Amino acid sequence: MQNKNKFKLRINNTLCLLMACLLSQSTLAETRLGSADEYATKVGCLFPMTGRGGLYGHDSLIGIQIALEKIASSPRYPELQVLIEDSRSKASRATRIARTFAQEEGARFLCGVVNSSVAIQVAQVASQEEVFFIGTDHASSRLTEPLTNPYYFRLSNNTKQSMLAGAKYIKEHLLPKTNNRPIRISYIAPDYEYGYSVWQDLTSALDELNVPYQIVTTLWPRLYEANYSPFIRALMEQPTDLIVNSMWGGDLVAFIQQAKSTPLFDHSAFANFDTGGNYEVLAALGDDMPDGLIMSSRHHTNWPRTELNHWFVERFKAISGRYPSYAAEGAYSGLMAIAESLAIAGTNASNDTIRKTLEQLVLHLPEDPIGYSSFMDERTHQIQQVIAIGTTQANSNQLPAKKLLGDWVVYYPSRFSPFKNKE
Repeated sequence: MQNKNKFKLRINNTLCLLMACLLSQSTLAETRLGSADEYATKVGCLFPMTGRGGLYGHDSLIGIQIALEKIASSPRYPELQVLIEDSRSKASRATRIARTFAQEEGARFLCGVVNSSVAIQVAQVASQEEVFFIGTDHASSRLTEPLTNPYYFRLSNNTKQSMLAGAKYIKEHLLPKTNNRPIRISYIAPDYEYGYSVWQDLTSALDELNVPYQIVTTLWPRLYEANYSPFIRALMEQPTDLIVNSMWGGDLVAFIQQAKSTPLFDHSAFANFDTGGNYEVLAALGDDMPDGLIMSSRHHTNWPRTELNHWFVERFKAISGRYPSYAAEGAYSGLMAIAESLAIAGTNASNDTIRKTLEQLVLHLPEDPIGYSSFMDERTHQIQQVIAIGTTQANSNQLPAKKLLGDWVVYYPSRFSPFKNKE
């Protein structure tokens, strides 16, 4: 009875902290979630909470809250205290905060980071401070292939994984429409690390799969560009079979809104294989989202149709009044990975033991279809997950989005299942 009362007290304390932080997050520079116990394992998270990327930070915060609720509901998980700071998408600020988390707060784990360029520098701090960095919402494959940092683990797909799935989709669904000639590809991406990684990984995957292709043009607008008109005109200047776009968030929304008033989407097929199907984009565009665009995302609100994914999406909506962007599930996954590794290894385990535990990690996450669980590749510290690619079509089941993805083509990691399934 005493243990049961202690367990109930733990849940109540955690929920009270969650509610207090929800009420105060708009006025505090730092948000603290989870246990108030001084012996709780501390996790320092860095997300943009302001600016164009701010939605990702706020969705990540709610994803962490949901993970903490799940952690508090089971006595096998340890006490965690999560500190969240606004990175403002700036490397100098993020690295300074990361050092403060490690040196002054005693954090044993860092988590989060949206921008790949920022993540690369935070990973260097984690290695220097000998704390683990659990990446949740950045995708550059430079961080994991080849593995260069023993303290870094990523809990969302990287660009190499997304682009391998994209290349398979091109080979199976678009190349047959070119009458046996090379498929003509134009590429447009933000001018920073993420955009470069996507392009390198896509062309490498096309080469690996022996897909004949011709590069028509590559365009590099700055991140957070306001006017895409000259880039849209450049994309329409020459015949193209496929435009691959690797923008995300507000940049992708602005690009599609500006392109909608031009013949661009009649000029060529259009794909975004990593972030285009993010619910944030679908909701922001509403009826302005064209039909038939080829999209994917690191988490989908309407796939897979599993009890766990439904629970996660509806719990997020109950807290926030809206549906989640993929950043929420990434943050949830990162915190569950930390809790699971400590439950197995113990909170006082050495770094070597925790590292080995993370390398063998298996987690069943909201984005996992029935019969599959995400697992860590011990060689690269990159989580292995299923990637689902669909096309935009009318669907009002999750307003304010008027278009959702459908006609799914599903790709499993090669180590688990080298074949492709359709749903």
